[in-house]
Amino acid sequence: MIQKSELILNGDGTIFHLHLKPENLADNIILVGDQARVDAVALLFDSIEFSTQNREFRTVTGIYRGTRFTVLSTGIGTDNIDIVLNELDALVNIDLEKREIKKEKKSLKIVRIGTSGGLQSDLQVNSFVVSQKSIGFDGMLNFYANREQVCDLPFEKAFKQYTGWDESLPTPYVVDASNKLVSKFTGTEFIKGVTISAPGFYGPQGRVLRLPLAMPQLNRLIEQFRFNDLKITNFEMESSAIYGLSKMLGHQALAVCLIISNRVAGQANENYHPEMKLLIENVLNALIK
Repeated sequence: MIQKSELILNGDGTIFHLHLKPENLADNIILVGDQARVDAVALLFDSIEFSTQNREFRTVTGIYRGTRFTVLSTGIGTDNIDIVLNELDALVNIDLEKREIKKEKKSLKIVRIGTSGGLQSDLQVNSFVVSQKSIGFDGMLNFYANREQVCDLPFEKAFKQYTGWDESLPTPYVVDASNKLVSKFTGTEFIKGVTISAPGFYGPQGRVLRLPLAMPQLNRLIEQFRFNDLKITNFEMESSAIYGLSKMLGHQALAVCLIISNRVAGQANENYHPEMKLLIENVLNALIK
């Protein structure tokens, strides 16, 4: 039995942070960072059966063209993803009344739709990037046993060697997306790439305001790095934890991001909402194929 202190439930039987019961959750899950983006997704649903919110975690479940989806806001950062992924898994793979792990496990399909910054000069603003791999600069997955079993260790080693990784920083980890989900995104509008999840928006992504950087050359080395014909395309802040925890827990995961800035070219699109709506529609349609 899992102790109450380890798996906290609210008085109404919902799980602690997300305020959800198992029946509120679809097998197809869209994760977004921004609470407002939940409504942008849900507006496309043909019908809505459930909605709730606690803190930054807003959830809507409904039907899109005959397929049941849950869209959920995570807030920013892999620390929030640790909460969201563990609670989503608990909803489907733990008997909350008995506090026991179920013998038969369910695998969820989890797709993040987010915004991102490009790291290659030829990656145009407003591009859609499908992340084949995610590199975690956050270190979160290293707190779980056997994380090396789900990680691309040769990629990690090559990246650390090429960049001369500062050992005072969290050890990067690299996890693949679900091949089944990647295969659904075959259109020419989708660019395949490798994404870095950073544990911050400023220093961890190489931005300088008043504080100098520990590795000021890192973004240049990231741009130049190649491994088995793969190159790093973009920065964001959640996908590494989504990929890592999903793979460890037996779920399928993918991140598809809209490039709203190009860090190399110094370009940005602050008014990206029409492009985000188009990305949302494209992702939903790809997932129901």
